[in-house]
Amino acid sequence: MIANIEDKHLESSIYVLLTDTGTLFGSLIKRFTAAPYNHASLALDVELNEVFSFARKQPNNPWIAGFVEEDVYEGTFSRFPNTRCALLRLQVSKQQYTDAIRIVRSFQDEQQAYRYNLVGLLGVLMDLDLNAKNAYFCSQFVAETLRNTGLSLWERPSALVTPNDFLCHPAFEILYEGPLYNYSLLDRDRLGYKPHAADASIQLERQAL
Repeated sequence: MIANIEDKHLESSIYVLLTDTGTLFGSLIKRFTAAPYNHASLALDVELNEVFSFARKQPNNPWIAGFVEEDVYEGTFSRFPNTRCALLRLQVSKQQYTDAIRIVRSFQDEQQAYRYNLVGLLGVLMDLDLNAKNAYFCSQFVAETLRNTGLSLWERPSALVTPNDFLCHPAFEILYEGPLYNYSLLDRDRLGYKPHAADASIQLERQAL
């Protein structure tokens, strides 16, 4: 019994991937926020094999959106090879990591019940909590998932948390910042886009793994 209690307090990590694909919708958001990144995703591993968010469900259709498991190799990101990103690490307890997995799996099991909270985005611009049942936008989903594991990182509601709030929060450690497809832990054999050497020379990489 003592061993089980200790296991719950062992450290693990959850990751937040912030991105800027340069899409028209993303550029519009940046005009209002003036922040470097306009999309936030929750990653369960540092290799980015399990990444989740609320975003477009079809890479070529920005109007159909909801809960998605994002694929950095074949999904929407692959359509935007110049995507820039920041990968953040948050140290959590083993129990909190387990709870995060449970919450994500529940979204997966009932993903058809969820929709994109477009109205909530307008609420962020007006500093109003326009929460809607079973509706999230990207950073709201990540913040709410962390909150439901016991990690209340902000006093304001999740519907008012932006991607830039993760970047500025002292609890998060920046592991990497630069072109997404220059991230060293991606599987090079699976990449449809091969970064040029010139691209690699300008990447900002912080290896603290």
